[in-house]
Amino acid sequence: MSQQRQIGVTVLPEYLQYEGVENVLDNLMQRAGVTAVSTSPYVMQLADVQTGVREPPADAGAGQVRLLDRPLWEGKRELWVRTSPSFVPDERLYADLRYQPASADELTHREGQVVAHFIEAAHDRGLEVYFQVQAAIPPGYRVQFGGPVEEDIPRLPDGSLPRKRVANNGSLASPHIIEYQHALIRDLLQHYPDIDGIRFDWPEYPPYFLDSAFFDFSDHARRAADRLGYHFEQMREDSLALYQKLNGGLTNFDLDNWLAEENQAANFTVWLNDHFPGASAMLLLKAQLSKELLAGFRQTMDDAGKPNVELAPSAFPPPWSIISGMNYSLAAKYCNSVSVKLYGMHWSMILRSYGDQLLAANPGLSETLLVRALFKFLDITDADPPERLSEVYYPGPDEPHLSGPLAQERKILAARKLARPMPIYALAHGYGPTEDFRERMQAATDISPDGVWVNRYCYLNDDKLDIIGQCAVGCNT
Repeated sequence: MSQQRQIGVTVLPEYLQYEGVENVLDNLMQRAGVTAVSTSPYVMQLADVQTGVREPPADAGAGQVRLLDRPLWEGKRELWVRTSPSFVPDERLYADLRYQPASADELTHREGQVVAHFIEAAHDRGLEVYFQVQAAIPPGYRVQFGGPVEEDIPRLPDGSLPRKRVANNGSLASPHIIEYQHALIRDLLQHYPDIDGIRFDWPEYPPYFLDSAFFDFSDHARRAADRLGYHFEQMREDSLALYQKLNGGLTNFDLDNWLAEENQAANFTVWLNDHFPGASAMLLLKAQLSKELLAGFRQTMDDAGKPNVELAPSAFPPPWSIISGMNYSLAAKYCNSVSVKLYGMHWSMILRSYGDQLLAANPGLSETLLVRALFKFLDITDADPPERLSEVYYPGPDEPHLSGPLAQERKILAARKLARPMPIYALAHGYGPTEDFRERMQAATDISPDGVWVNRYCYLNDDKLDIIGQCAVGCNT
């Protein structure tokens, strides 16, 4: 990693194919002033509704409102696509593994070289180049494609499978998931030896839905708990009791008590340990599983002869990191940096999903009290919370995100305090209206002295690219 403040943008391969490598780099350097870029090891082509998946991602239906700012083939801002690896996987690395890489095909051979060309061209311009891949969604090239088999899906405390998910992550304790990821790392470093780093997405249990906060009670997690000295049955019983409390036993008295706390997020783990110690222990186990996953990634990169290739995951901000398993202090022992996601559209989506479930499961619960409690705990806006859940939703392309610079700052400062001396990057999101993006980008650069990443190029019209450049100039002077 260079010593200058890093300004990075994720640009996925479809834009290298559609706009051209040199045009993309011209845009990013001349307009946005980037020092780093990230892409992924696949190539894309148009499909139909029956054979493809939606681009941009639908986020379990809530994100259906999203449209691309930079149109793709046929000038489309919403399309259905399929992908193929940009390289021919080395099948020997995956011998006898449960998960296998996607097979190279005609699209690979026709278009795949664009990724290697991008890496070379970006390096020629003095940029650092990273891969963005999934941490626990085989085959790992792209979030919408792939996922675990049933045995490797995280389980709820009663042993059931989740009903609805955004992040199709496998259990972080699954040896099958881990073995595949290690093979993928070796494969990528073998095919792309000049890459500067790998940005793993979601090396945690992403808590987009309330049920997801109660992972992981799979058999894999049970064996990991036994190995690490945790009492799995107590964790399961207490987590189930907490789940039942939230889904049928939550009262207005509880909400009043939580709202009376000065710092609700800071007191959450204390309250949890007092009332549901097994559930508190599960949070510690998740942190250990995330740490072991990252430690294994680092060791595999070192064993492949690439100790200088950066391990640079992206993860949820506090307080979500408490329940996702992303312990920034533990991650600092193995990672070169972590990018903290400041995704305002997801923040409102998550709060709404939690609120809808809690309100439906607890008759008589005050909606106003519930909304206030969730806003206080999740700390996602500088403004006063609304009165009703219906006012909280996934914003459309022309609607501002429900956030604020102070809320973003508190999350980055909390992560930096835990991670020292490891760099923490603010990870801004390009989705949303231009002026709202300007405010969020300015906040990200103001609060992150190490640097800023922006996800992703498809949401960055030329005006937004100019905004990144203006913020980059300001933060480096």
